[in-house]
Amino acid sequence: MTVARLPRHAVLVVSIAAALASGVLHAADQAQPAEPSQDAAAPAKPAAKKATELQAITVTAEKKAENLQVVPISISVISPEKLQAFGDSGDTVLMLAARAPSVYAETSYGREFPRFYIRGLGNSDYDLNASQPVSMVYDDIVQENPILKGFPLFDLNQVEVLRGPQGTLFGRNSPAGVIKFDSVRPSQETSGYASVSYGSKGTANVEAALGGSLGGNWSGRISVLGQHRDNWIDNAYTGKKDALGAYNDRAIRLQALYQASDDFSALINTHARWLQGTANVNYANAIEQGSDSLVPGFDRGVVAQNGRNAQHLFTWGSNLHLNWNFGDLSFTSISGFEHANTYSLGDVDGGYAPYNGTPADPGQAAGSQVPFDVETADGAGLKQLTQEFRLASRNWDTFNWQAGVYYFYEDLDIHDFGYDPTGNTETSLAAQHQVTNSYALFGSAEYKVTDDFSLRAGTRWSHDKKKYSTEWLYNTDPTQPIGVPLTANPDYSHWTGDLTATWAWTKDVNLYAKVSSGYRAPSLQGRSYVLTQAKAETIASEEVGIKTLALDGKLRFNADIYKYIMHNQQLTAVGGDSNLTRLLNAKKTDGHGVEFDAEAYVTPQFILTAGGSYNYTKLRDPGLSVQACGGGTICTILDPTNALGNADINGNGLPNAPKWVGTITARYGIPYGDSGEFFVYTDWNYRSKVDFFLYDSTEFNSKPLLTGGLRLGYDWDFGKREIALYGRNITNKKSITGAIDFDNRTAFVSDPRIIGIEFRTEL
Repeated sequence: MTVARLPRHAVLVVSIAAALASGVLHAADQAQPAEPSQDAAAPAKPAAKKATELQAITVTAEKKAENLQVVPISISVISPEKLQAFGDSGDTVLMLAARAPSVYAETSYGREFPRFYIRGLGNSDYDLNASQPVSMVYDDIVQENPILKGFPLFDLNQVEVLRGPQGTLFGRNSPAGVIKFDSVRPSQETSGYASVSYGSKGTANVEAALGGSLGGNWSGRISVLGQHRDNWIDNAYTGKKDALGAYNDRAIRLQALYQASDDFSALINTHARWLQGTANVNYANAIEQGSDSLVPGFDRGVVAQNGRNAQHLFTWGSNLHLNWNFGDLSFTSISGFEHANTYSLGDVDGGYAPYNGTPADPGQAAGSQVPFDVETADGAGLKQLTQEFRLASRNWDTFNWQAGVYYFYEDLDIHDFGYDPTGNTETSLAAQHQVTNSYALFGSAEYKVTDDFSLRAGTRWSHDKKKYSTEWLYNTDPTQPIGVPLTANPDYSHWTGDLTATWAWTKDVNLYAKVSSGYRAPSLQGRSYVLTQAKAETIASEEVGIKTLALDGKLRFNADIYKYIMHNQQLTAVGGDSNLTRLLNAKKTDGHGVEFDAEAYVTPQFILTAGGSYNYTKLRDPGLSVQACGGGTICTILDPTNALGNADINGNGLPNAPKWVGTITARYGIPYGDSGEFFVYTDWNYRSKVDFFLYDSTEFNSKPLLTGGLRLGYDWDFGKREIALYGRNITNKKSITGAIDFDNRTAFVSDPRIIGIEFRTEL
């Protein structure tokens, strides 16, 4: 097996991190180990009886419960305590961006449409039919469509980030990796919590869960979430104060578990989400010409827009997990149904244009006038059905295996609305309809060759079939062909798999080497009656890694080095010369990098976690070009251009793919009384520069960003009660998080600093 040569500074990341951790833990060995500690996944809380080392972490990355340290996959685990801290200010699932090595996320849709990237691989497509190479799996059910991916994070057992192709057990559309969310399951023991917080901008969060016995062999759990923010952005065009920025986001999860014996269990899960509020807020001409900075005097609390803004989303779903144990075999059935309806309306250009020859009032907002108005809306209705059957061995001595079948069905309707410059009169309506059927057979096995050496292998056959059409239902432009559909029906089959060797060097050090493959099914786009297609993309990946426990269980350090080659990568040319997305394939994409996760029990009161990554990506397709920024007139293009004025993107890195990601958390507690503790907890997250589009320009990228959070509080009753002051984005950074390039230098901007107070209690 070969591994890509990395730049010297990238290879040093793991070595430096290990040296730092070793130095820190040397101090820990000198300290007197009192009783308190906890899982280092922070912010740790005192318990009635604390351990003196890191606790083992159980993951289900290979669809069975295993210790993180023996699973030969590059995995990060994000605990509920971390999620609590990251989500203090009501952030969405985007809170995971740069909170794990090689992970980034962004959106142009507000709270309902996150776009994730792992090892540089993702999709910046904003159409509601977009497919993504990062699969999101919630309680073992894939959330395929982007409007399902934003379900709020609450009452979770943990989040697992699986990096690299997951082509055997998860299959289609996971060539970059999988983010896996597992809810707290019901049990016979009564448990629960309630949390309420309030902060600046009217930011309020309410969370609660209660579970326990329902009588006999039944147990249940109900979990609820409510998030709110007031309008806080003024609209200088209309003169209205606090016109935009508000949201009301509510979610519920109901679970019932029937456990008659160890041989049979049935888990029913029903969940729903209601979102209403502001769609993404765009700021016209916010990026300075010839620079990657916001214009002087930029104020994210003020826009000047003549368009409307609204967003509504309702999703609900249910799934049923059935498990039978037959001696040394188990059989599992997982059935899932998801349904969603959404409507999102926004002022795309972010400003205003003169109308019917009447100039705009320059006093309304300097710099917000645009060449032409663009206001659009998208609505969608979605139904998704999944079914998995899986048969597996149960703890055989030297050979264990699992095999199964999988079915996926999706029915998606999308309506794209266009409006005149007043933003009030509908001028066009385009419809997209897609039905997807996918089937798969899969199997994996592990053979223990010796006590110290084992092999794992798996394979999957998948078949995808889509039936797609798009047409104009209405258009005031007489040249457009009303009622003439454009259609496509791709049909594709593919084999994927993996092979892994694991060597237990010592009882606390495991080494592994892995080769794996994955694919993304063919994609289609027909926004505004422009049909484009992308062939299936495939990836071959190689990875070597180490997983260690050291210093008497006080240090957990895991690291890996990887490289991949992707063929026919699906890319999306976003914007450029119009409010459209176009699909294309790049012949070849190279990537390589290094990643690490570390957790350290420094002293009984001092816990540290850290993670970091270096990711390099490069497109290799001579002649591949895209339209750039308003036809090349509103930005400084850094790529060569061809005779048509298009930018040549061969040799470019991928968009929204930071080379460097780093995250660190630290918690220090001061015991007080018999069961209490004052504590300070902080987290800091760094990502290097990101480019927004396939072409390179001076303006359309985001500078390196370092953001931090802080919690100061007191907990008592052995951690069951807590009150804390919190701050998110405590340095109040103004960061450009995305852009629109076809009309003007429109920017999306990070949220402001939020400061608040939170109280939490547990049963």
